[in-house]
Amino acid sequence: MNLKIAILAGDGIGPEIMKQGVAVLDAIAEKFNHKFEYKEAICGAHAIDAVGDPYPDSTHQVCMEADAVLFAAVGDLRFDNDPTARIRPETGLLAMRKKLGLYANVRPVATFDCLLHKSPLKEDLLRGADFVVIRELTGGMYFGEKHQDNDMAFDTNIYTRPEIERILKVAFEMAQKRRKHLTVVDKANVLASSRLWRQIAKEMESQYPDVTTDYMFIDNASMRVLTEPRFFDVIVTENTFGDILTDETSCITGSMGLQPSSSLGEHTPLFEPVHGSWPQAAGKNIANPLAQILSAAMLLEHFGLEKEGRLIRDAVDASLEANVRTPEIQVEGGAHYGTKEVGEWIVDYIRKV
Repeated sequence: MNLKIAILAGDGIGPEIMKQGVAVLDAIAEKFNHKFEYKEAICGAHAIDAVGDPYPDSTHQVCMEADAVLFAAVGDLRFDNDPTARIRPETGLLAMRKKLGLYANVRPVATFDCLLHKSPLKEDLLRGADFVVIRELTGGMYFGEKHQDNDMAFDTNIYTRPEIERILKVAFEMAQKRRKHLTVVDKANVLASSRLWRQIAKEMESQYPDVTTDYMFIDNASMRVLTEPRFFDVIVTENTFGDILTDETSCITGSMGLQPSSSLGEHTPLFEPVHGSWPQAAGKNIANPLAQILSAAMLLEHFGLEKEGRLIRDAVDASLEANVRTPEIQVEGGAHYGTKEVGEWIVDYIRKV
């Protein structure tokens, strides 16, 4: 298969982990006789510094002409520590999602038996947890009308019926492919937007009679993903709730450096780790590349390359079992492996199998 892949490394640790993700894709291409053509483009703080725009038109054009986007992370402490900054790296990420029509963020959450001890949660609660969070990505407060002055600020949480219906369709269909259990997370006891979500979800239930659908307030859901993670199969929720909830699930995997994601919608699909740019670690060769590498596996699987994606996952599992891990998940007394070394070990595994 021939694929054109846009490479957006972004800021902070982005370039380091992206290098390992691309190396893994190259190893897969070599082994399975595929051709992956890469085109790099700038985004985030890097793009602000270069052209004054965190998602310039030239980058959007590269993304639109590609079959897929492999993205790393954006963010810089200069902007995090300046609440008055007019342009931020993250606004480029929001613009990319909106312009590419990426309304469905798919974030799988699964445990690795050899890393259960790295979670702050009890192992008997975690073992066997395996669910997917479907986060609506282009609506809600992140994109609604905003205002800020010295005395008042607001963010408007707006959702329309078509926006809700299309993300619920993704979630119901995902549940049909898995264990046929969907949990709709909202705050319908307080928010009008959530009541519309719940109303439409109930209307759509009859279209998916094989799926068991239940409803949960976000405060309850945020507790139960940590106390009963095996209860869930597919969760669907709005943008803000989904952002918070999926970061919380790093307590289940033991590290945010293990969580990949895909963003799907109207145009080019995008694949990215869920963690941020961790600017404090940039250039230190300590960032975990596994979420980036697993995002590459999701990219391949999106195009039907299941065997290739499975090999990447097997290589990641093997690296963890062999204690080839970056510092935040390494066992006490284990050998030191950096971003580069973990990536090289996985590439070597792929080539030898």
